[in-house]
Amino acid sequence: MDVTADSLVARAARELSADADELVADVERGLRREVPELWADPEIARVTTRNIAEHIAAALAGLEHGVEADRIPPPAADLDRARRLARGGVSVTAVLRAHRLAQAIALDRVLAALPRLTGDPELISAAARRLTEVTTGYVDRSSERGVVAYQEERDRRLRWRLCLVNDAGMRIGTTLDIARTTQELADFATEHFADRACVDLLDALLHGHDPARRPPVLRRIAQRAKKGAHPDDGPPCPAVAPQQLHTYPDGSTPARVLATGQPARLSADGSPQAGHSTLLVPLRARGATLGVARFSRDGGAEPYDDEDLLLAQEIAARAAVAVDNACRYTHARATALGLQRSLLPAHTPAQSAVDVAYRYLPAGDRLGVGGDWYDVIPLSGARVALVVGDVVGHGVRAAATMGRLRTAVRTLADIDLPPDELLTHLDDVVLRLSAEAATDPDEDAAEIGATCLYAVYDPVSCCCTLARAGHVLPTVVTPDGVHRTLDLPAGPPLGLGGLPFEAVDVHLPEGSLLALYTDGLIEARDHDVEAGLTRLRQALTRPARTLDAVCDTVLDTLLPERPADDVALLLARTRALGDRRVAGWDLAADPAEVSRVRARVAAQLRRWGMEDLEFTAELVVSELVTNAIRYGRPPIHLRLVLPDPEPPDGPGADHGRSVLCEVRDASSTAPHQRRARSDDEGGRGLHLVAQLAERWGTRQTRVGKTVWAELSDTAGAFPDFGGLSAV
Repeated sequence: MDVTADSLVARAARELSADADELVADVERGLRREVPELWADPEIARVTTRNIAEHIAAALAGLEHGVEADRIPPPAADLDRARRLARGGVSVTAVLRAHRLAQAIALDRVLAALPRLTGDPELISAAARRLTEVTTGYVDRSSERGVVAYQEERDRRLRWRLCLVNDAGMRIGTTLDIARTTQELADFATEHFADRACVDLLDALLHGHDPARRPPVLRRIAQRAKKGAHPDDGPPCPAVAPQQLHTYPDGSTPARVLATGQPARLSADGSPQAGHSTLLVPLRARGATLGVARFSRDGGAEPYDDEDLLLAQEIAARAAVAVDNACRYTHARATALGLQRSLLPAHTPAQSAVDVAYRYLPAGDRLGVGGDWYDVIPLSGARVALVVGDVVGHGVRAAATMGRLRTAVRTLADIDLPPDELLTHLDDVVLRLSAEAATDPDEDAAEIGATCLYAVYDPVSCCCTLARAGHVLPTVVTPDGVHRTLDLPAGPPLGLGGLPFEAVDVHLPEGSLLALYTDGLIEARDHDVEAGLTRLRQALTRPARTLDAVCDTVLDTLLPERPADDVALLLARTRALGDRRVAGWDLAADPAEVSRVRARVAAQLRRWGMEDLEFTAELVVSELVTNAIRYGRPPIHLRLVLPDPEPPDGPGADHGRSVLCEVRDASSTAPHQRRARSDDEGGRGLHLVAQLAERWGTRQTRVGKTVWAELSDTAGAFPDFGGLSAV
């Protein structure tokens, strides 16, 4: 039988097929030396080795049977392996080089076998040409098909990765809540590329401190596992409960990730060489490490590769920015809220005019803490001032402005200004603050605005005087259950200047419920103001054991969720001082009236069971009445008020421990305390009153003035005046 080039090639291929393992080993050694990146990853190395063996077997089988290059069937898993190389991050250049190097090594082995089979040079040359033609065609065709599959997989992975990263950007960081943001990261990871996920943040950062402690203390903020998988299965974390503090041992992989900010891949046994079932990715933002995220896959799932690590880094980077923003917002909000609460009254002062309950709720969205405030200010004559206000804007600046305005209101209230006059002066304060802000280059806004409602309730007359500066109207519920919104003149918001304010007197029977609030209570996205007012009136009329319970009912009814704006609510239930707790006399402008007044005061105090204050009250009333007769103008009126609870009848019964003495005359000239010299005949009366009284002062009325003094059992002892007794 004649020997042809094809038969010679077939014989050589058959001979090599019997020793294919050695040929595969030669090719593998050559590729390890020339294309080392194919062996950097154990999984990729396994795929490469399998691919070499199957391609050599297919090529030798085609040569042995004389099959044309384009008809030699490639390995069934060839395209899947090309896609696996694409997912593993192997470059297409490395793939093509591997094909050519494998061809060259295998071709050399076949060519070396030809001279052993024949001594005919022409036949060897023809067989060599045929061998080169077939192997080159096979490699070209296999490479082309592999590159197409490789590129398709790369494109598909790129599109998937871009979509996943984009989806992560939309789903992670939807709020400025740290716990929710980290949980969104864990949820997203377990939905797309992990069987288990957990997120640990540096505990010091959560509290606004620098993480100086070593090893750093972390807090488990979020974790999630697919059904059947425990969050702490697998390396490298021990079981950690949510919100539990823990540390990583020095030298451990998580500790290195935190220290260096570089991610790591770990196998199931925790070593970074043997596999890729766990990814440790630091959460870094603005050059600082916030914590670490851990993503794990079970053993049956496809292990992580470099592309997965890169994807996890991109998603973690976006999540880290969201976490950093949430931390910054949380710290800023905590600062503003702390400032806000420090500027609001921690408790209401003692007073006898009203029972009060109050609530303040900061905004629940990204606007942050605002400038809403409330206040309860005791005034002379057993009266009380009720204040609610709202500064425009949010944040620390609004809270600071609120504190300045609240201080200004208290200062103006101390001089007993009527509500309309007080708002006029407060408007001037806001104008000055706006002018200061306009000249400050660090201020973002040049104007400061606010609204305010100021009410003064007198338990003796049961009259409430109210004025408002652009604020929402108050609501009243009378003891018979009738509710209404008080119709007050609007008044301009504070900060406009030049426009008047108007006060209105309203009679409030004892037991009336007065509700003052800011607009955040009745305004909402899902209903208008009228609907909010209706719901407020319904809530105020519901039975409740205490005033605090009424506050809770109002908030539960109108604000089932966190409010979109700050809310300040102040409820006041009015009291009344009956005739048994008030005594008054019209006095003649006659010095002889002073002795008669002392007797009346002493008798009244005995009826109230307050004999301990009799001597002190006689001295104080004598001085005040004498000053009114000498320096004031008639009519002159003396009033005693018992602001404490109604005393029971009978001697020895428990009684109140303070009394108010008020002398009113028609002169607007206010007395002033001065230091009398040793040769002065006068000037010591008010000094004596100031020493004997708990408090004293003067308030202007529509016609004239009232000088008042509050006496208590602590002021019953006669003071030591030093040299004054010798005069």
